[in-house]
Amino acid sequence: MKIKTKLNAGVGLLFFMIIILSVVGGWFIYQLKKDTQNILVANYNTLQYSRNMLLSLEEIDSQPFAVKEFQKNLKLQSRNITESGEKEVTQNIISHFSELNENPTDQSLKSVIRKDIAELMQLNMNAIQIKSGIANTTAESAIAVISIAGTLCFLIAFILMINLPSNIANPIRELTFSIHQIAQQNYKERVQFEGNSEFGELAKSFNTMAEKLQEYSESRIDKILKGKKRIETLIDNMHDAVIGIDENRKVLFVNDEALKISGLKKEQFVGKQIQDVAVGNDLVRDLIREIIDPETEKKADSELLKIFVEGKENYFEKEIVDINVLPTGEDSKRFIGQVIMLRNITPFKELDLAKTHFMGTVSHEFKTPISSIQMGVQLLENIRIGELNDEQQKLVSGIKDDTFRLLKITGELLNLTQLETGVVQLNIKPTDIHEMVESVIAGNQSLADHKKITIKSHIDTDLQLVNADYEKTSWVLSNILSNAIRYSYENSEVEVKVEKDNEDEIIFSVKDHGYGIEDQYLDKVFTRYFRIPGTKAEGTGLGLSISKEFIEAQGGNISVRSEIGSGSIFYFSLKA
Repeated sequence: MKIKTKLNAGVGLLFFMIIILSVVGGWFIYQLKKDTQNILVANYNTLQYSRNMLLSLEEIDSQPFAVKEFQKNLKLQSRNITESGEKEVTQNIISHFSELNENPTDQSLKSVIRKDIAELMQLNMNAIQIKSGIANTTAESAIAVISIAGTLCFLIAFILMINLPSNIANPIRELTFSIHQIAQQNYKERVQFEGNSEFGELAKSFNTMAEKLQEYSESRIDKILKGKKRIETLIDNMHDAVIGIDENRKVLFVNDEALKISGLKKEQFVGKQIQDVAVGNDLVRDLIREIIDPETEKKADSELLKIFVEGKENYFEKEIVDINVLPTGEDSKRFIGQVIMLRNITPFKELDLAKTHFMGTVSHEFKTPISSIQMGVQLLENIRIGELNDEQQKLVSGIKDDTFRLLKITGELLNLTQLETGVVQLNIKPTDIHEMVESVIAGNQSLADHKKITIKSHIDTDLQLVNADYEKTSWVLSNILSNAIRYSYENSEVEVKVEKDNEDEIIFSVKDHGYGIEDQYLDKVFTRYFRIPGTKAEGTGLGLSISKEFIEAQGGNISVRSEIGSGSIFYFSLKA
């Protein structure tokens, strides 16, 4: 049977039963109304008339209008004769009342009339009792019939409620389950619905689709296997070590380079939980540290792995890539695993070390001739050697500026070389803040005077000492101050401030009144060799980078705030 036919039949049957129940209930209600109306119209009115006649009869001797009232109710009663014997009794009342009108003083006639009225009332009361029994019988019949009909309707509705939704919902539920199976590539799933309903036709179409999908899937297996083999071959021939794990951290694949680095065999890797492999292998344990404990991720990303492979020291850069896919027909991506890659950067590391050694050697060798040039310039400026004309003084001044710039660049390169080779030695001890600040200001005073810039300093009165390397910290503060002077407008101010941030930290800040730094460059100014595009001030782009290294090596932090048109504030913190 079709689903539509089932729904129409079920709803139609319920509708038909409701109509029958309504008709039966209405008919019995009409019968009860008819019985009660008969009692009210026929008998209740007679009792009311009889009562009024009795009252009027008692007042005939004292009230002149009582006769008219008696005659009025007697006339109404003569029109309301409904019961057997009621007519004769009414005629007796009429006859006896006529005799009373002719002989008003005869009290015996009043007694006779009272008896006649009492007989009339008794007749109607008996009739009321009989008719009440009939109404009760009708009510009992109504209750029985309506109860049977209601029970029958309830049973039919209950049967429909149990069977009809399940006849519709069960096939839908089964079809939904089968669709999920197909979505999970179980193309052998089939649905079987009996009958010729719409679900039967749907089942036939679904099974046809599943068969075609199964046929298509089986026809593609050889290509899928070839593609899988191709990918495995590509991974095995990569120069970088690659390890793939699923969402449950089970190793799916590992290439030959990873096996060579780890010293393990393929059967010790593939199919195993990677944390189980890490138990017996230090390298794997280091590789998965951030997977097991995500809090170590930032630290691990910045470190290079030094691994001895075939008796040679090699450097590797680690990267862990999360693999997320978007399943067909779904809105959100699903995490399916991770790939751990180790890039061999040993050649680049060797080149970087060679570059560092070269810079260190060249910078060191430059310092001697530059110092000689400085000495020669100082001698030329000494009037005891001889006076210089204006042109010669300009040339000597230019040579002096260039020598100072070369010496500064050489110093920065030497500092950079020390940082890269890791041979920076810190001499951290309690250092006098006032002495340091005054020394730095004095060293940059001539540069400030040249641009007519005023250097103002403010140090909290309760500050005396800071735990720092005097030489390195002075260099950082001097570098920041010289930058502030170079980038400030002429006839402006540069403010050097030292204040206590809390009980543990002291903040050194330098504020200039230059153009400022755009927001897009604020996070790049501490990068090596970076210079803000369009700037006219000379420099190597190393000063702030070296400053950052020196401050962080002492356990502090350095940062910058800037507003276009108002200048910049460079500040760093050190332990009190």
